[in-house]
Amino acid sequence: MALKSITQRWFLNSFGVIFVILAAVVAVSGVSIHNYYYSAVKEVLNNQASTVDGMMIRYSENTVTSNFYTEIRSYVESFPDKNMIELMAIDLNGNVVLTSSGFSYSSRNLPDYTMAINSPRGEGYYVGELDGSGDKVMAVTRMVTPVNSEFSAMRFVVSMEKVDQAIRNLVLMISAVALAVLGLVLVSGLFFLKSIVKPVREIGIAARQIASGDFKSRISSPSDDEIGALCTTINFMADELENTEKMKNEFISSVSHELRTPLTAIRGWAETLLDTDNYDAATLKKGMRVISAETERLSGMVEELLDFSRIQNGRFSLVFQKLDLLAELGEAVLMYTEKAKREGIQILYSEPDMLPIIYGDKNRLRQVFINVIDNAVKYSDPGGTVRIEAFARDGDIFISVADAGCGIAPEDLPKIKTKFYKANHTRRGSGIGLAVADEIIQMHKGSIDIESTLGVGTTVLIRLPVSGPEDAPEQPAILERKVENEQKL
Repeated sequence: MALKSITQRWFLNSFGVIFVILAAVVAVSGVSIHNYYYSAVKEVLNNQASTVDGMMIRYSENTVTSNFYTEIRSYVESFPDKNMIELMAIDLNGNVVLTSSGFSYSSRNLPDYTMAINSPRGEGYYVGELDGSGDKVMAVTRMVTPVNSEFSAMRFVVSMEKVDQAIRNLVLMISAVALAVLGLVLVSGLFFLKSIVKPVREIGIAARQIASGDFKSRISSPSDDEIGALCTTINFMADELENTEKMKNEFISSVSHELRTPLTAIRGWAETLLDTDNYDAATLKKGMRVISAETERLSGMVEELLDFSRIQNGRFSLVFQKLDLLAELGEAVLMYTEKAKREGIQILYSEPDMLPIIYGDKNRLRQVFINVIDNAVKYSDPGGTVRIEAFARDGDIFISVADAGCGIAPEDLPKIKTKFYKANHTRRGSGIGLAVADEIIQMHKGSIDIESTLGVGTTVLIRLPVSGPEDAPEQPAILERKVENEQKL
Protein backbone atom coordinates (compact mmCIF):
# COMPACT_ATOMS: atom_id res chain seq x y z
CA MET A 1 0.00 0.00 0.00
CA ALA A 2 2.91 2.36 0.78
CA LEU A 3 4.53 1.67 -2.59
CA LYS A 4 1.27 2.21 -4.44
CA SER A 5 0.42 5.36 -2.55
CA ILE A 6 3.83 7.02 -2.84
CA THR A 7 4.21 6.06 -6.50
CA GLN A 8 0.75 7.38 -7.36
CA ARG A 9 1.42 10.64 -5.59
CA TRP A 10 4.77 10.97 -7.35
CA PHE A 11 3.18 10.32 -10.75
CA LEU A 12 0.46 12.87 -10.09
CA ASN A 13 2.47 15.55 -8.31
CA SER A 14 5.89 15.30 -9.98
CA PHE A 15 5.97 13.15 -13.09
CA GLY A 16 2.53 14.33 -14.23
CA VAL A 17 3.47 17.97 -13.83
CA ILE A 18 6.74 17.49 -15.73
CA PHE A 19 4.85 15.62 -18.47
CA VAL A 20 2.33 18.46 -18.82
CA ILE A 21 5.13 21.06 -18.88
CA LEU A 22 7.10 19.20 -21.55
CA ALA A 23 3.96 18.61 -23.61
CA ALA A 24 3.22 22.34 -23.40
CA VAL A 25 6.82 23.15 -24.40
CA VAL A 26 6.56 20.86 -27.44
CA ALA A 27 3.19 22.34 -28.43
CA VAL A 28 4.33 25.95 -28.00
CA SER A 29 7.59 25.21 -29.82
CA GLY A 30 5.69 23.62 -32.71
CA VAL A 31 3.36 26.60 -33.02
CA SER A 32 6.27 29.04 -32.76
CA ILE A 33 8.33 27.20 -35.40
CA HIS A 34 5.31 26.95 -37.69
CA ASN A 35 4.59 30.68 -37.36
CA TYR A 36 8.25 31.57 -37.83
CA TYR A 37 8.69 29.54 -41.02
CA TYR A 38 5.38 30.61 -42.52
CA SER A 39 6.09 34.24 -41.67
CA ALA A 40 9.52 33.93 -43.28
CA VAL A 41 8.06 32.47 -46.48
CA LYS A 42 5.38 35.15 -46.57
CA GLU A 43 8.04 37.84 -46.10
CA VAL A 44 10.01 36.42 -49.03
CA LEU A 45 6.91 36.46 -51.24
CA ASN A 46 6.08 40.02 -50.19
CA ASN A 47 9.62 41.10 -51.04
CA GLN A 48 9.31 39.46 -54.46
CA ALA A 49 5.97 41.21 -54.97
CA SER A 50 7.50 44.58 -54.10
CA THR A 51 10.38 43.97 -56.47
CA VAL A 52 8.06 43.01 -59.37
CA ASP A 53 5.79 45.95 -58.57
CA GLY A 54 8.70 48.39 -58.80
CA MET A 55 9.89 46.82 -62.01
CA MET A 56 6.46 47.17 -63.59
CA ILE A 57 6.36 50.85 -62.63
CA ARG A 58 9.67 51.37 -64.40
CA TYR A 59 8.49 49.46 -67.49
CA SER A 60 5.27 51.48 -67.68
CA GLU A 61 7.18 54.75 -67.57
CA ASN A 62 9.77 53.81 -70.18
CA THR A 63 7.84 51.78 -72.77
CA VAL A 64 4.69 51.96 -74.82
CA THR A 65 1.81 49.63 -74.13
CA SER A 66 2.79 46.94 -76.66
CA ASN A 67 6.35 46.86 -75.40
CA PHE A 68 5.11 46.83 -71.78
CA TYR A 69 3.19 43.59 -72.35
CA THR A 70 6.20 42.07 -74.06
CA GLU A 71 8.53 43.07 -71.25
CA ILE A 72 6.20 41.65 -68.63
CA ARG A 73 5.76 38.41 -70.55
CA SER A 74 9.50 38.08 -70.94
CA TYR A 75 10.09 38.74 -67.25
CA VAL A 76 7.46 36.23 -66.15
CA GLU A 77 8.80 33.51 -68.43
CA SER A 78 12.39 34.14 -67.32
CA PHE A 79 11.56 34.73 -63.65
CA PRO A 80 14.88 34.04 -61.83
CA ASP A 81 13.29 32.16 -58.85
CA LYS A 82 10.96 30.04 -60.94
CA ASN A 83 12.43 26.83 -59.49
CA MET A 84 11.05 27.77 -56.07
CA ILE A 85 8.32 30.33 -56.73
CA GLU A 86 5.78 30.41 -59.50
CA LEU A 87 4.92 33.87 -60.77
CA MET A 88 1.51 34.45 -62.36
CA ALA A 89 0.15 37.49 -64.18
CA ILE A 90 -3.59 38.11 -63.86
CA ASP A 91 -5.48 40.21 -66.40
CA LEU A 92 -8.21 42.72 -65.78
CA ASN A 93 -10.87 39.95 -65.85
CA GLY A 94 -9.21 37.97 -63.12
CA ASN A 95 -7.80 35.30 -65.40
CA VAL A 96 -4.27 33.92 -65.13
CA VAL A 97 -2.76 34.77 -68.50
CA LEU A 98 0.94 34.19 -67.85
CA THR A 99 2.86 31.73 -65.59
CA SER A 100 6.57 31.34 -65.01
CA SER A 101 6.23 27.54 -65.40
CA GLY A 102 4.49 27.85 -68.75
CA PHE A 103 1.55 25.75 -67.63
CA SER A 104 -1.99 27.00 -67.65
CA TYR A 105 -3.67 27.58 -64.33
CA SER A 106 -7.34 27.54 -63.37
CA SER A 107 -8.68 30.93 -62.40
CA ARG A 108 -11.68 29.58 -60.53
CA ASN A 109 -10.18 29.45 -57.04
CA LEU A 110 -8.04 32.48 -56.22
CA PRO A 111 -8.91 33.50 -52.64
CA ASP A 112 -5.82 35.69 -52.31
CA TYR A 113 -6.77 37.59 -55.50
CA THR A 114 -10.25 38.23 -54.14
CA MET A 115 -8.73 39.41 -50.85
CA ALA A 116 -6.32 41.74 -52.70
CA ILE A 117 -9.18 43.34 -54.66
CA ASN A 118 -11.06 44.05 -51.44
CA SER A 119 -7.98 45.11 -49.47
CA PRO A 120 -7.17 48.85 -49.17
CA ARG A 121 -3.47 47.97 -49.59
CA GLY A 122 -4.12 45.78 -52.62
CA GLU A 123 -2.60 42.67 -51.02
CA GLY A 124 -3.97 39.16 -50.58
CA TYR A 125 -2.72 36.08 -48.73
CA TYR A 126 -3.75 32.43 -48.89
CA VAL A 127 -2.48 29.09 -47.54
CA GLY A 128 -4.22 25.94 -48.72
CA GLU A 129 -4.34 23.17 -51.26
CA LEU A 130 -4.21 23.51 -55.00
CA ASP A 131 -7.22 22.43 -56.97
CA GLY A 132 -6.65 19.03 -58.47
CA SER A 133 -3.20 18.19 -57.12
CA GLY A 134 -3.95 18.74 -53.45
CA ASP A 135 -0.49 20.21 -52.86
CA LYS A 136 -0.22 22.65 -50.01
CA VAL A 137 0.86 26.11 -51.19
CA MET A 138 1.18 29.68 -50.00
CA ALA A 139 0.03 32.42 -52.38
CA VAL A 140 0.54 36.18 -52.23
CA THR A 141 -1.24 38.50 -54.70
CA ARG A 142 -0.26 42.15 -55.21
CA MET A 143 -2.46 44.48 -57.29
CA VAL A 144 -0.59 46.18 -60.16
CA THR A 145 0.21 49.83 -59.55
CA PRO A 146 0.68 51.19 -63.16
CA VAL A 147 -2.42 52.69 -64.77
CA ASN A 148 -3.62 51.53 -68.21
CA SER A 149 -1.87 48.19 -67.67
CA GLU A 150 -3.23 45.05 -69.22
CA PHE A 151 -2.58 43.28 -65.92
CA SER A 152 -4.57 43.74 -62.74
CA ALA A 153 -2.35 41.76 -60.34
CA MET A 154 0.75 39.64 -59.99
CA ARG A 155 0.48 36.40 -58.02
CA PHE A 156 3.30 34.49 -56.30
CA VAL A 157 2.80 30.83 -55.36
CA VAL A 158 5.21 28.57 -53.49
CA SER A 159 4.89 24.95 -52.38
CA MET A 160 4.88 24.44 -48.58
CA GLU A 161 5.67 20.72 -48.61
CA LYS A 162 9.37 21.15 -47.83
CA VAL A 163 8.62 23.83 -45.26
CA ASP A 164 6.10 21.58 -43.53
CA GLN A 165 8.61 18.73 -43.64
CA ALA A 166 11.26 20.93 -42.02
CA ILE A 167 8.76 21.98 -39.34
CA ARG A 168 7.83 18.37 -38.69
CA ASN A 169 11.50 17.40 -38.39
CA LEU A 170 12.14 20.15 -35.86
CA VAL A 171 9.03 19.29 -33.86
CA LEU A 172 10.00 15.62 -33.89
CA MET A 173 13.48 16.56 -32.69
CA ILE A 174 12.06 18.65 -29.85
CA SER A 175 9.63 15.84 -29.01
CA ALA A 176 12.49 13.34 -28.92
CA VAL A 177 14.42 15.58 -26.55
CA ALA A 178 11.30 15.97 -24.38
CA LEU A 179 10.77 12.20 -24.35
CA ALA A 180 14.43 11.69 -23.42
CA VAL A 181 14.05 14.16 -20.55
CA LEU A 182 10.81 12.48 -19.53
CA GLY A 183 12.49 9.07 -19.62
CA LEU A 184 15.40 10.35 -17.57
CA VAL A 185 12.99 11.82 -15.04
CA LEU A 186 11.06 8.54 -14.94
CA VAL A 187 14.18 6.40 -14.42
CA SER A 188 15.70 8.72 -11.83
CA GLY A 189 12.32 9.14 -10.13
CA LEU A 190 11.73 5.39 -9.90
CA PHE A 191 15.24 4.91 -8.57
CA PHE A 192 14.61 7.63 -6.01
CA LEU A 193 11.23 6.11 -5.14
CA LYS A 194 12.87 2.74 -4.63
CA SER A 195 15.40 4.29 -2.26
CA ILE A 196 12.48 5.68 -0.23
CA VAL A 197 9.83 2.97 -0.55
CA LYS A 198 12.07 0.06 0.43
CA PRO A 199 13.07 1.59 3.79
CA VAL A 200 9.48 2.76 4.33
CA ARG A 201 8.26 -0.79 3.73
CA GLU A 202 10.83 -2.11 6.18
CA ILE A 203 9.82 0.57 8.66
CA GLY A 204 6.18 -0.48 8.30
CA ILE A 205 7.03 -4.15 8.84
CA ALA A 206 9.18 -3.35 11.86
CA ALA A 207 6.53 -1.01 13.30
CA ARG A 208 3.88 -3.73 13.01
CA GLN A 209 6.23 -6.21 14.69
CA ILE A 210 6.94 -3.74 17.48
CA ALA A 211 3.22 -3.03 17.84
CA SER A 212 2.58 -6.77 18.19
CA GLY A 213 5.12 -6.99 21.03
CA ASP A 214 8.29 -8.01 19.19
CA PHE A 215 10.62 -5.36 20.62
CA LYS A 216 13.70 -7.05 19.19
CA SER A 217 12.79 -6.06 15.64
CA ARG A 218 15.29 -3.59 14.14
CA ILE A 219 15.70 -1.71 10.85
CA SER A 220 18.95 -1.41 8.93
CA SER A 221 19.73 2.26 8.25
CA PRO A 222 20.18 2.67 4.44
CA SER A 223 21.69 6.18 4.48
CA ASP A 224 22.51 9.23 6.56
CA ASP A 225 19.55 11.30 5.36
CA GLU A 226 16.10 11.79 6.91
CA ILE A 227 15.13 8.17 6.15
CA GLY A 228 18.25 6.95 7.95
CA ALA A 229 17.48 9.27 10.87
CA LEU A 230 13.93 7.87 11.01
CA CYS A 231 15.26 4.30 11.03
CA THR A 232 17.66 5.20 13.83
CA THR A 233 14.85 6.84 15.80
CA ILE A 234 12.59 3.79 15.41
CA ASN A 235 15.44 1.50 16.49
CA PHE A 236 15.97 3.74 19.51
CA MET A 237 12.24 3.62 20.22
CA ALA A 238 12.35 -0.19 20.03
CA ASP A 239 15.30 -0.22 22.46
CA GLU A 240 13.43 2.00 24.87
CA LEU A 241 10.25 -0.07 24.58
CA GLU A 242 12.23 -3.24 25.13
CA ASN A 243 13.88 -1.75 28.21
CA THR A 244 10.53 -0.45 29.45
CA GLU A 245 8.92 -3.84 28.90
CA LYS A 246 11.76 -5.50 30.75
CA MET A 247 11.50 -3.02 33.63
CA LYS A 248 7.72 -3.42 33.68
CA ASN A 249 8.01 -7.18 33.98
CA GLU A 250 10.62 -6.79 36.70
CA PHE A 251 8.35 -4.27 38.39
CA ILE A 252 5.39 -6.67 38.32
CA SER A 253 7.58 -9.43 39.71
CA SER A 254 8.98 -7.12 42.37
CA VAL A 255 5.58 -5.74 43.39
CA SER A 256 4.14 -9.24 43.50
CA HIS A 257 6.95 -10.26 45.81
CA GLU A 258 6.56 -7.10 47.88
CA LEU A 259 2.84 -7.70 48.26
CA ARG A 260 3.25 -11.40 48.98
CA THR A 261 5.66 -10.85 51.89
CA PRO A 262 3.36 -8.79 54.14
CA LEU A 263 0.34 -10.81 53.11
CA THR A 264 2.15 -13.98 54.13
CA ALA A 265 3.05 -12.49 57.48
CA ILE A 266 -0.51 -11.25 58.07
CA ARG A 267 -2.02 -14.56 57.05
CA GLY A 268 0.46 -16.55 59.13
CA TRP A 269 -0.18 -14.60 62.31
CA ALA A 270 -3.92 -14.50 61.69
CA GLU A 271 -4.02 -18.29 61.33
CA THR A 272 -1.78 -18.68 64.38
CA LEU A 273 -4.04 -16.53 66.53
CA LEU A 274 -7.19 -18.26 65.22
CA ASP A 275 -5.91 -21.84 65.62
CA THR A 276 -4.31 -21.41 69.05
CA ASP A 277 -6.70 -21.69 71.98
CA ASN A 278 -4.24 -20.82 74.66
CA TYR A 279 -1.78 -18.03 74.01
CA ASP A 280 -0.44 -15.38 76.29
CA ALA A 281 -0.89 -11.61 76.01
CA ALA A 282 2.68 -11.18 74.75
CA THR A 283 2.06 -13.50 71.81
CA LEU A 284 -1.22 -11.75 71.01
CA LYS A 285 0.45 -8.36 71.23
CA LYS A 286 3.34 -9.48 69.01
CA GLY A 287 0.99 -10.96 66.42
CA MET A 288 -1.20 -7.87 66.31
CA ARG A 289 1.86 -5.65 66.05
CA VAL A 290 3.11 -7.63 63.05
CA ILE A 291 -0.34 -7.57 61.42
CA SER A 292 -0.62 -3.81 62.00
CA ALA A 293 2.90 -3.11 60.69
CA GLU A 294 2.46 -5.26 57.59
CA THR A 295 -0.97 -3.77 56.92
CA GLU A 296 0.54 -0.30 57.09
CA ARG A 297 3.28 -1.47 54.74
CA LEU A 298 0.68 -2.79 52.29
CA SER A 299 -1.25 0.45 52.53
CA GLY A 300 1.90 2.43 51.74
CA MET A 301 2.64 0.32 48.67
CA VAL A 302 -0.94 0.63 47.41
CA GLU A 303 -0.87 4.40 47.95
CA GLU A 304 2.45 4.58 46.10
CA LEU A 305 0.94 2.67 43.18
CA LEU A 306 -2.09 4.98 43.17
CA ASP A 307 0.17 8.04 43.12
CA PHE A 308 2.09 6.60 40.23
CA SER A 309 -1.16 5.89 38.37
CA ARG A 310 -2.30 9.50 38.93
CA ILE A 311 1.01 10.79 37.56
CA GLN A 312 0.70 8.60 34.47
CA ASN A 313 -2.87 9.77 33.87
CA GLY A 314 -2.08 13.45 34.49
CA ARG A 315 -4.42 13.63 37.52
CA PHE A 316 -1.74 14.09 40.16
CA SER A 317 -2.33 17.37 41.97
CA LEU A 318 -0.87 19.29 44.90
CA VAL A 319 -2.37 21.43 47.67
CA PHE A 320 -0.09 24.46 47.96
CA GLN A 321 -0.01 26.24 51.26
CA LYS A 322 2.38 28.04 53.57
CA LEU A 323 4.41 25.47 55.51
CA ASP A 324 7.40 24.90 57.75
CA LEU A 325 9.61 22.45 55.88
CA LEU A 326 11.61 21.57 59.03
CA ALA A 327 8.47 20.27 60.73
CA GLU A 328 7.71 17.87 57.87
CA LEU A 329 11.31 16.72 57.60
CA GLY A 330 11.56 16.26 61.36
CA GLU A 331 8.42 14.13 61.41
CA ALA A 332 9.78 11.91 58.63
CA VAL A 333 13.09 11.50 60.49
CA LEU A 334 11.25 10.65 63.69
CA MET A 335 9.18 8.01 61.93
CA TYR A 336 12.29 6.16 60.75
CA THR A 337 14.58 6.62 63.74
CA GLU A 338 13.16 3.73 65.73
CA LYS A 339 12.78 1.54 62.66
CA ALA A 340 16.41 2.14 61.75
CA LYS A 341 17.51 1.26 65.29
CA ARG A 342 15.71 -2.07 65.07
CA GLU A 343 17.70 -2.82 61.92
CA GLY A 344 20.98 -1.73 63.50
CA ILE A 345 21.25 1.52 61.52
CA GLN A 346 21.87 4.92 63.07
CA ILE A 347 20.23 8.10 61.73
CA LEU A 348 22.14 11.35 62.37
CA TYR A 349 20.04 14.44 61.75
CA SER A 350 21.67 17.88 61.66
CA GLU A 351 18.65 20.11 62.19
CA PRO A 352 19.18 23.82 61.54
CA ASP A 353 17.68 26.47 63.80
CA MET A 354 15.31 27.62 61.07
CA LEU A 355 14.62 27.56 57.32
CA PRO A 356 12.68 30.01 55.13
CA ILE A 357 8.93 29.47 54.95
CA ILE A 358 7.90 28.04 51.59
CA TYR A 359 4.68 27.28 49.73
CA GLY A 360 4.09 23.66 48.93
CA ASP A 361 2.10 20.49 49.62
CA LYS A 362 3.18 19.35 53.07
CA ASN A 363 1.79 15.83 52.72
CA ARG A 364 3.51 15.26 49.39
CA LEU A 365 6.80 16.72 50.59
CA ARG A 366 6.65 14.52 53.70
CA GLN A 367 6.03 11.59 51.34
CA VAL A 368 9.21 12.52 49.43
CA PHE A 369 11.27 12.71 52.64
CA ILE A 370 9.89 9.39 53.85
CA ASN A 371 10.65 7.75 50.50
CA VAL A 372 14.23 9.03 50.37
CA ILE A 373 14.96 8.17 54.02
CA ASP A 374 13.36 4.74 53.57
CA ASN A 375 15.65 4.07 50.58
CA ALA A 376 18.69 5.17 52.59
CA VAL A 377 17.79 2.80 55.42
CA LYS A 378 16.77 0.01 53.04
CA TYR A 379 20.05 0.03 51.13
CA SER A 380 22.23 0.38 54.24
CA ASP A 381 23.78 -2.57 56.05
CA PRO A 382 23.48 -3.19 59.79
CA GLY A 383 25.90 -0.95 61.63
CA GLY A 384 25.66 1.73 58.95
CA THR A 385 24.81 5.39 59.35
CA VAL A 386 22.33 7.62 57.52
CA ARG A 387 23.17 11.34 57.70
CA ILE A 388 20.42 13.90 57.10
CA GLU A 389 21.08 17.61 56.75
CA ALA A 390 18.99 20.65 55.81
CA PHE A 391 20.24 24.12 54.90
CA ALA A 392 19.40 27.21 52.85
CA ARG A 393 21.64 28.71 50.16
CA ASP A 394 21.20 31.20 47.29
CA GLY A 395 17.42 31.36 47.63
CA ASP A 396 16.97 27.57 47.71
CA ILE A 397 16.47 25.01 50.47
CA PHE A 398 18.53 21.81 50.31
CA ILE A 399 17.89 18.51 52.09
CA SER A 400 20.74 16.02 51.94
CA VAL A 401 20.26 12.32 52.80
CA ALA A 402 23.50 10.30 52.68
CA ASP A 403 24.03 6.64 53.49
CA ALA A 404 27.03 4.36 53.60
CA GLY A 405 25.27 1.45 51.98
CA CYS A 406 25.80 -0.66 48.88
CA GLY A 407 25.80 2.31 46.46
CA ILE A 408 24.71 2.40 42.83
CA ALA A 409 26.69 1.26 39.79
CA PRO A 410 27.69 4.04 37.32
CA GLU A 411 25.65 2.46 34.51
CA ASP A 412 22.54 2.37 36.72
CA LEU A 413 22.81 5.89 38.09
CA PRO A 414 21.31 7.77 35.06
CA LYS A 415 18.25 5.48 35.14
CA ILE A 416 17.66 5.44 38.89
CA LYS A 417 14.73 7.90 38.70
CA THR A 418 13.10 6.04 35.78
CA LYS A 419 9.79 4.34 36.44
CA PHE A 420 9.95 0.58 37.17
CA TYR A 421 13.76 0.70 37.35
CA LYS A 422 15.53 -1.08 40.22
CA ALA A 423 19.31 -1.07 40.38
CA ASN A 424 19.44 -3.66 43.15
CA HIS A 425 16.96 -6.53 43.09
CA THR A 426 18.17 -7.98 46.40
CA ARG A 427 16.49 -5.20 48.38
CA ARG A 428 12.78 -4.67 48.86
CA GLY A 429 10.91 -1.99 46.94
CA SER A 430 8.71 -1.53 43.85
CA GLY A 431 11.01 0.73 41.84
CA ILE A 432 8.51 3.57 41.47
CA GLY A 433 8.95 5.42 44.77
CA LEU A 434 11.82 7.58 43.56
CA ALA A 435 10.01 8.28 40.27
CA VAL A 436 7.00 9.56 42.25
CA ALA A 437 9.26 11.61 44.53
CA ASP A 438 11.03 13.16 41.56
CA GLU A 439 7.67 14.11 39.99
CA ILE A 440 6.52 15.76 43.24
CA ILE A 441 9.73 17.79 43.55
CA GLN A 442 9.51 18.86 39.91
CA MET A 443 5.94 20.07 40.51
CA HIS A 444 7.44 22.22 43.30
CA LYS A 445 9.93 23.57 40.69
CA GLY A 446 12.78 21.80 42.46
CA SER A 447 15.10 18.91 41.62
CA ILE A 448 16.56 15.69 43.01
CA ASP A 449 20.24 15.00 42.37
CA ILE A 450 21.84 11.66 43.20
CA GLU A 451 25.53 10.94 43.69
CA SER A 452 26.67 7.43 44.41
CA THR A 453 29.74 5.22 44.48
CA LEU A 454 29.33 1.47 44.30
CA GLY A 455 30.20 -0.13 47.63
CA VAL A 456 30.67 3.26 49.33
CA GLY A 457 27.26 4.88 49.59
CA THR A 458 24.70 7.24 48.07
CA THR A 459 23.83 10.89 48.63
CA VAL A 460 20.46 12.27 47.60
CA LEU A 461 20.25 16.08 47.42
CA ILE A 462 16.76 17.60 47.27
CA ARG A 463 16.53 21.25 46.14
CA LEU A 464 13.39 23.32 46.70
CA PRO A 465 13.10 26.98 45.71
CA VAL A 466 11.91 29.50 48.28
CA SER A 467 8.67 30.54 46.52
CA GLY A 468 5.69 32.67 47.35
CA PRO A 469 1.96 32.07 46.87
CA GLU A 470 2.09 33.65 43.42
CA ASP A 471 4.21 30.70 42.26
CA ALA A 472 1.54 28.14 43.14
CA PRO A 473 -0.12 26.80 39.97
CA GLU A 474 -3.69 26.93 41.32
CA GLN A 475 -5.64 27.99 44.38
CA PRO A 476 -5.44 25.49 47.27
CA ALA A 477 -9.21 25.13 47.51
CA ILE A 478 -9.45 24.01 43.89
CA LEU A 479 -6.62 21.54 44.33
CA GLU A 480 -8.11 20.19 47.56
CA ARG A 481 -11.35 19.41 45.70
CA LYS A 482 -9.29 17.61 43.05
CA VAL A 483 -7.59 15.48 45.68
CA GLU A 484 -10.92 14.70 47.36
CA ASN A 485 -12.38 13.64 44.00
CA GLU A 486 -9.39 11.43 43.32
CA GLN A 487 -9.68 9.81 46.73
CA LYS A 488 -13.36 9.09 46.05
CA LEU A 489 -12.43 7.50 42.74
